[in-house]
Amino acid sequence: MDVVLGIDVGTGSARAGVFTTDGRKLGAASRATRTWHPRPHVAQQSSTDIWHAVCASVSDAMALATERAGGLLDVRGVGFDATCSLVVLDRNGAPLSVDRDGAPGQDVILWMDHRAVDQAARINDGAYDVLRYVGGTISPEMETPKLLWLKERLPDVFDQAGLFFDLPDFLTWRATGAESRSRCSTVCKWTYLAHEDRWDDSYFRAVGLGRLVDEGYRRIGTDIRPLGGRVGAGLDARAAEELGLPVGTPVAVSAIDAHAGGIGVIGAAGGGDPSFDRRVALIGGTSSCHMVVSPTPRFVPGIWGPYFDAMLPGMWLNEAGQSATGSLIDFIIASHPATPALRRQAQQEERTIYQVLNDILAGLESGMPAGSITRDLHVMPDFNGNRSPHADPASHGMIGGLGLSATDDDLACLYLATIQGLAYGTRDIIDTLNRQGYAIDTILATGGGTKNPVFVREHANATGCRILLPEEPDAVLLGSAILGAVAGGVHASIHDGMAAMSRTGAEIRPDPETRGFHDAKLQVCRAMYDDQKRYRGIMTRGA
Repeated sequence: MDVVLGIDVGTGSARAGVFTTDGRKLGAASRATRTWHPRPHVAQQSSTDIWHAVCASVSDAMALATERAGGLLDVRGVGFDATCSLVVLDRNGAPLSVDRDGAPGQDVILWMDHRAVDQAARINDGAYDVLRYVGGTISPEMETPKLLWLKERLPDVFDQAGLFFDLPDFLTWRATGAESRSRCSTVCKWTYLAHEDRWDDSYFRAVGLGRLVDEGYRRIGTDIRPLGGRVGAGLDARAAEELGLPVGTPVAVSAIDAHAGGIGVIGAAGGGDPSFDRRVALIGGTSSCHMVVSPTPRFVPGIWGPYFDAMLPGMWLNEAGQSATGSLIDFIIASHPATPALRRQAQQEERTIYQVLNDILAGLESGMPAGSITRDLHVMPDFNGNRSPHADPASHGMIGGLGLSATDDDLACLYLATIQGLAYGTRDIIDTLNRQGYAIDTILATGGGTKNPVFVREHANATGCRILLPEEPDAVLLGSAILGAVAGGVHASIHDGMAAMSRTGAEIRPDPETRGFHDAKLQVCRAMYDDQKRYRGIMTRGA
């Protein structure tokens, strides 16, 4: 049986999925990856650990898929996606430590790492032309601020480095030995101008990275390839043995994980107007991304892009997001006094704590409009900064309406208010996009949060958009599998692959009776952002 393989490296795990050529999942598996947090706002990983997790997940997924298929499988292509994290290797491809104290093996600066806040601020002060293509403001989560941090804080490591990779491109290099880069990662995170097929020499020189220009960009990429293409000659002998696949198996140009999720959902049929102008792909996980595409560039302040050719061929991508979504919900739950007992209850009942909390909410909401029990409790969710639409990494979260009580019911209400705060963040993003020419009324949602019915319900009600869930819940894996199918010649193009392999499932429509309630809470959330920004200004002047 012909199959394709999608491999996704997220914040905390590597996953592999085996799909038929029409998008049916035969088997999937995951392995955890390790993250070190030696200091506040610092997050580091190991590319060696990540690759071992990839190989183990592929082995497990292939074994499961082979058993279910009842016969041998012919892997026609492999697609990789990963978080937009910086990997630093020496000239021989060995890991170089990015840790300030030189901890061995930690050669990856994770996407969420904010060590380069000062470098990003200095870059933004320059108002360089390339910043127009990142929403006007570069983020410390992107790679040029991180490279500048390395040059300034770990100059020996910067000098010894032979290869700087975005994690998705590290994976294709590790699989094939080819040093090509993806337009997806270089355009979205490295300031490559795909619409002009070039790096901007003046930008790199002005920000203090002129050495990369003098070297002809050999350490960050001279062969920049569009999605839908192949990398090298396919799997090399070493990687093929490690993955248990044939040498030469086609490997697709890689994608950032959220962009793979966009490919996995945004082309699915779902009724209504098929125009991409009306659709946003919401890919939720530890963080979340909101992906919209247009045939013409749209410059939206505070929202990344427009990026040409970064997700769908020939289209311009705008990418918004929230730096903490699933991680924020988990943090709120983990830090509450009622949580240990509820976790024990969930374990005894063989359920998740989210299911237990959802049941508590159902009881509290009995006879009341959905979500309305948080009338006096509000969460402004920028606990890890605001990625969009304010592009404010210094922003912090706020909770208003707490009392002297910490019962199970209090935790359930706080959990709900946190989800609502995240939903208002999504609405802010959609409102901002619609002011610049989009007409979004449909959210195609995938990722961990979308498996939670309360999360989905509140996003539909808060935004006023219908939400379409994919038939295949692992849409990020599916998106990478689609890229693998195109690389292997199974489908002629990404558009053909999306049409053949992605389908929508459930549809959730907003409850119009809750509109006034959510409009009011949205105004509270916006006022909280304005207030905490004003407080920061007061304290800065006072200091």
